[in-house]
Amino acid sequence: MKKILAVVLLLTTFINCTQDKVITDWPEVTKEAKPWTRWWWMGSDVDSVNLTYNLEEMGRAGIGGVEITPIYGVKARESHYIDYLTPKWMQMLAFTESEANRLGMAADMNMGTGWPFGGPDITMEDAATKAIFQQYELKGGQELKKSVQIKDDKQKEVAYLSKLIAYSSKGEKLDITDKVGSDGKLMWIAPAGDNCKLVALFIGKTFQQVKRAAPGGQGYVLNHFDADAVQRYLGKFDKAFTDNKVSFPHSFFNDSYEVYGGDWTPDLLDQFERRRGYKLQDYFPELLADGATDISARVICDYRETVGDMLRENFTQAWTTWAHSRNTTTKNQAHGSPANLLDLYAAVDIPECESFGITDFDIPYLRKDSIRKQNDGDPTTLKYASSAAHITGKKYTSSETFTWLTEHFRTSLSQCKPEIDQMFTSGVNHVYFHGSTYSPKDAAWPGWKFYASVDMSPTNSIWCDAPAFFSYITRIQSFLQEGTPDNDFLLYLPMYDIWKGQRGNYFTTFAIHGMRDRLPDFCGAVEQIMANGYDLDYISDRFIQTTTIENGLLKTVGGATYKALILPAAKLIPLETLTRIQKLAEQGATVIFAEQYPSDVPGLSNLEERRAKFSSVLKSFPVISSFDKVSVNALGKGKIITGNDYGKILLECHINKEMFVSELGGQLIRRKNVTGYHYFFTMLKNKRVDDWVTLGVDAESAMFFDPMTGQRGKAAIRKRNGKTEVYMQLQPGESIILKTFTNAKITTDNWDYYQQTGNQTELKDGWEMNFVESEPAIDETFKLQTLGSWTELDNDELKKNMGTARYTIKFNFKKSINQDYRLCLGDVRESARVCVNGKDAGTLFAVPFETNIGQLLINGENTLEIEVTNLPANRISDYDKRGVEWRIFQEINFVSITYKDVRFDTWNPVPSGLLGPVVIKELRKIQP
Repeated sequence: MKKILAVVLLLTTFINCTQDKVITDWPEVTKEAKPWTRWWWMGSDVDSVNLTYNLEEMGRAGIGGVEITPIYGVKARESHYIDYLTPKWMQMLAFTESEANRLGMAADMNMGTGWPFGGPDITMEDAATKAIFQQYELKGGQELKKSVQIKDDKQKEVAYLSKLIAYSSKGEKLDITDKVGSDGKLMWIAPAGDNCKLVALFIGKTFQQVKRAAPGGQGYVLNHFDADAVQRYLGKFDKAFTDNKVSFPHSFFNDSYEVYGGDWTPDLLDQFERRRGYKLQDYFPELLADGATDISARVICDYRETVGDMLRENFTQAWTTWAHSRNTTTKNQAHGSPANLLDLYAAVDIPECESFGITDFDIPYLRKDSIRKQNDGDPTTLKYASSAAHITGKKYTSSETFTWLTEHFRTSLSQCKPEIDQMFTSGVNHVYFHGSTYSPKDAAWPGWKFYASVDMSPTNSIWCDAPAFFSYITRIQSFLQEGTPDNDFLLYLPMYDIWKGQRGNYFTTFAIHGMRDRLPDFCGAVEQIMANGYDLDYISDRFIQTTTIENGLLKTVGGATYKALILPAAKLIPLETLTRIQKLAEQGATVIFAEQYPSDVPGLSNLEERRAKFSSVLKSFPVISSFDKVSVNALGKGKIITGNDYGKILLECHINKEMFVSELGGQLIRRKNVTGYHYFFTMLKNKRVDDWVTLGVDAESAMFFDPMTGQRGKAAIRKRNGKTEVYMQLQPGESIILKTFTNAKITTDNWDYYQQTGNQTELKDGWEMNFVESEPAIDETFKLQTLGSWTELDNDELKKNMGTARYTIKFNFKKSINQDYRLCLGDVRESARVCVNGKDAGTLFAVPFETNIGQLLINGENTLEIEVTNLPANRISDYDKRGVEWRIFQEINFVSITYKDVRFDTWNPVPSGLLGPVVIKELRKIQP
């Protein structure tokens, strides 16, 4: 019996230990958890040897996959170009897929070359299409002396008359298209005493060519609104893959929608009438009136909704359906589209957002370049993609990451980290760098380069320390790809108010550039809600219809749950949306109306009938005399909250705030998992955290995971006033992962907390510096009086080199018992590998450049070695000063961040090396 009990006890202990290990370990790393990169094939001038070389370099550094985008080629190598989708090109694709698989990677491909979709198979019939309106005045009893023919010389060979409508001064509308002869002569006389305005609609072409096209990919841009044209476009891929017996890629990609001026399609009038219930041609004058009147605004709104529907159905959904039938997936950037971005993002497998420029973070020692562009991809913009993924239950939100973060050759890993942290807190969990260019191993430096930064490739000096950065990303994404979203609120996207606010041309798009300027009220609401310590996802009218109630929570079609639905000062809402909101409230939902109730329906068809029904539904909501104060009223099983102040309104939801955001100004994202929740916290401002932080969720225990080092440990938590608090220590620029356990008490090593004792040692004297690697080569060993930029030393080669310098210092040290020590490098240009007494102490690539080294220090003499790598900026500047010809690319060749021809010979030397001060700070462990 004793033996049986012993065995049972042993098994129980083993099971408990195993369970603890499972829930307290880092998640398993998959290729999707690693960062991926857009891989430009210049001229598709690739070969098997160099494909292997490039993939192995990327795989070795920690890249999980590539996204192939063929573009224009390198000059004087035309004979090596491979035309897109030819048998040889398909052979190179198959080889790439095989090699990627061998390396534990995967390969996506752009479904075209350059962007947008198009190419040589796009006939004029299938090319992007535009409307051309011409107006004429005709007095009563007279005939038109002018011929009704297209005036634009460029359009004369392709444009045709679709409609000619006469609008009389008495309000009559007459289709007189059939009265126009083949020579353009109008065989029609205006009624006597009735002056008429004639509006002719010609359907023409944009003539837009694919941008940055690769060989075999040049041609017209596709008409994305035309269902038949889209199917014909997809058909050529079926033929290429089938004929060449090549497997479809991991995923197909579509870049941001940049179809300029393509505002029409041949069957648009028929589609409009079917969808909107009236003839658009009856309202051409209103369509062209820039929304100046209420009727004009309504007609324009209906037009915009129609083209958005056609884009979603005829292109985005059709493309995804096609991909699924071939056992692959779609990844799409919806921004730039003339449609509700949320619905387009939701129609694909992987919604992809984009950063463009750099954010001005107030973090000490964060390098700020004078050559910069403000980031257009702020959290309010990034959330369109992540919201779509969250509400539809999609695992991944990807991002085109670091586009034009800085000027070429001036991007540091330290600038990348806070930008990507902000993307993570905005819901991104599948990073694609922008990007990497295929470059042969023997290509002269700087190798083959895409015209837009940044450059994540082996020829960039930052590549040597990039594996540490890639590991950081991988650790974070391994968590953020687990579990389900846990944002607090659904925020209604007031699309019809947004459309009404876009005065001017009837055709409008939502490009990433200037989104904040175009949607100031909506963005302001997002920021107010988040600043109060809550998080949210956007929801559209379409997805409100499929949202249900479960245990008092709003549950979207993808299974995500939310505490309340917020309508941010929405004025125009479809009757169907208001009716659905009413039913949701009656079934138990909490609905918040900020600033006002909706007051009208959008669109023109059956307006008075819809208004009457709208008013009837609105009367079922509580009567509110003033929104100046917060009111809470019941509606069925749910409640309606109204008011002007988000801070006060949201308190009435009785949801715990995340104090890390509302009180400390940090950023975070929270997700649910099977044992509780997990957070990613980041402090992207000049604020140090060393205190108890109240969480928005309850927990019995919790663990910290450091994505920088891989360390983990049990966090100190306590209960105060019925809430869970965790003790957190974060410096400006730092980040941490927290995993909470709602009911389990975990058994694992404690997280180490430290406090500075005040004792510190600055390492000033005795530094030596020599170059481990340098171009041009520098053999000299430098004895340094003080630390500073190596460009300021007395050697002209140091002002123009790119490389890695080893800083060495020997120093005597006496360790105190039971104390740890933190090495602080101060200002580093740009990344550092640290070695203490011959043992690796880590790679520091971001602020703060600090690491604990207590276990590596010894009593007596110590040797500290710090290998610092600079940027390639000084070397490329020297190339331009000496006239080295490295801009060897076709088409746009190479431009600046402002898209102008640029030379770098006027750059001042960029500071390089270990600037310091280097300080060892004594720490003592504390128990909070």
